[in-house]
Amino acid sequence: MRPGAMKSSKLFIVPTPIGNLEDMTFRAIRVLKEVDLILAEDTRTSSKLLRHYEITNKLFAYHQHNEHKVLQRLVDRLSAGETMALISDAGTPAISDPGFLLVRECIKNDIEVECLPGATAFVPALINSGLPADKFFFEGFLPHKKGRQARLKELSGLPYTLVFYESPYRLVKTLEQFIEHFGPGNPAAISRELTKLHEETVRGTLQSLYDHYKDKTVKGEIVIVVGQKSNK
Repeated sequence: MRPGAMKSSKLFIVPTPIGNLEDMTFRAIRVLKEVDLILAEDTRTSSKLLRHYEITNKLFAYHQHNEHKVLQRLVDRLSAGETMALISDAGTPAISDPGFLLVRECIKNDIEVECLPGATAFVPALINSGLPADKFFFEGFLPHKKGRQARLKELSGLPYTLVFYESPYRLVKTLEQFIEHFGPGNPAAISRELTKLHEETVRGTLQSLYDHYKDKTVKGEIVIVVGQKSNK
């Protein structure tokens, strides 16, 4: 077996580009070409990526609406000797995307799991913010309704840089809530359309960011980084 060749009964977690297709690694392309099956969050979205890299392997839909239903079937196939790669629509699976359940079940069943390094949105957003990154807390998406205010209250007591994912449709309302819980003067940065043609990072305070975006129509996935008032 050549170095890096495919082994049986193995799940690969394969990050995909968050926007720029050039961010796909050579190793990720090879793995996707060699596995028996590719598990994709949205097969239509993933088909575009696979066509770009001339990857013709079979796709199987694996997403938040069916992951419990198909979990045992996939574990059984892996246990029988198949190899699979899990991808999301963009970025690294299991970070605010499906994947955790499958990884956990594979470990329980002594199926090898290998996670490839690759694209994820919060890392470049955190670095681009200019805020301290030695200690940070990644929250991802906040609860939409139930428990949201209580969670924000908990987070307001953490002495770290905070990292959030947010929808453009909720950005302004979220900034209002951040001002209420963290304070208007906290330094912050908002990154959107990361790695794409219109990539943008806007830095300031929570109040200045709210003023900047309150009358704008915003597109693209968003990462909000919030620092502590003492950060300089």
